[in-house]
Amino acid sequence: MSARRTTPAPIRRAVSAGILIAAVTVLGACGSEGSPAPQGAPAGTAPAAVPSSASSAAAAPGATLTITDPWVKTAPKGMSAAFGTLVNPTDAEVTVVSGTSPLSPVIELHEVVESGGKMIMRPKEGGFVIPPRGTHRLQPGGDHIMLMGVTEEVKPGARIPFTLTLKGGGTLEFTAIGKEFAGGEEHYEPGTHPKGDKGDG
Repeated sequence: MSARRTTPAPIRRAVSAGILIAAVTVLGACGSEGSPAPQGAPAGTAPAAVPSSASSAAAAPGATLTITDPWVKTAPKGMSAAFGTLVNPTDAEVTVVSGTSPLSPVIELHEVVESGGKMIMRPKEGGFVIPPRGTHRLQPGGDHIMLMGVTEEVKPGARIPFTLTLKGGGTLEFTAIGKEFAGGEEHYEPGTHPKGDKGDG
């Protein structure tokens, strides 16, 4: 009768520890099954990290441009102007290149500069540029949206729709409120107003 071989105690302990580690590994793998890989990705592949700038890069040019406190100067006829603060929360520069409104057939983006001892209005070269994470204020005596040939009286509290077109093709639509304002009596620089229109109110 052959002698029965016995496994030394140290080897038995090592084998038991290996089985325990394998069991823990299997349980851990089961726990991860609740988070499947993205569609189209190989099983077991972790989702790729999303760059912090992805949201701003994916947005259409100027898609998140907004305007705060928009208002329009009251006027019986002729000329008026719209104001407010353009806000750009994106990481890219946004440029407003033109505007429209049912209130006026001709709208221009204007600036006010001093010439010959008086303040004059003229078209803003290149439009309104709003820096990344910045603002651009439209105000009497400064940059503003100019309306010529206003088709109806602008009364206090009137709600006037506007659409601004942005460089790259985006738009910003908003409604400005009619407000009385005694200032803003700037004049046009000779030769800058289109088609010889003097813009008299």
